[in-house]
Amino acid sequence: MFVLPKLPYDYDALAPVLSSDTLHTHHDKHHAAYVEKANALAKEAGVTDLCLEDLIGEARLRKNQALFNNAAQAWNHAFFWESMSPKSSPPSGALKHAIEQAFQGMEGLKKAFVDQGVGHFASGWVWLTAGAKGLEVISTHDADDTMTKDAEFPLLVCDLWEHAYYLDYKNDRAAFLNGWFDRLANWSFAERQFAARNNPAEAYRFPVAADVDA
Repeated sequence: MFVLPKLPYDYDALAPVLSSDTLHTHHDKHHAAYVEKANALAKEAGVTDLCLEDLIGEARLRKNQALFNNAAQAWNHAFFWESMSPKSSPPSGALKHAIEQAFQGMEGLKKAFVDQGVGHFASGWVWLTAGAKGLEVISTHDADDTMTKDAEFPLLVCDLWEHAYYLDYKNDRAAFLNGWFDRLANWSFAERQFAARNNPAEAYRFPVAADVDA
């Protein structure tokens, strides 16, 4: 059984970019609903023994779209919370070097990230990934994530669904993405992910119930 992970910061810690109201609604209602539904559908499918990462792959293999949507959304949201920090600081070391190689620096990365997010039609996610081609900015639709793309390893993600920003920004997705990139992107988390890109055992995984309840 999967349990809704706690936020890694207080509900008001990401203001003014994201309000406490947005986080309560997004985490306590939207994310919680995905976790609850994933549990119910996993039980229905007889796959309650799988970790969430394996459940997403199994759902895709079985072509069980409802299970995939809810399991992937549960994972995507948990990764999204980790992708933000109220004390964002610029990337350093190997990740900084990779950003300079791929985007000629942070301004180039920001432009690629914001442009990709603004240009993405309808709901989805915008990701910074590492793969065979180096760093890339990609977007995925609806619940789709990088686990369906063997060549893409996730470093950061920003939620493009309207429930992520509409209470604070209405339909101004660009303002949300600019504020998110400048003030909330968790580069320390991205650095840990970048270091783990060739060792999946050290990469982010959805927490087990014992860790959530601790």
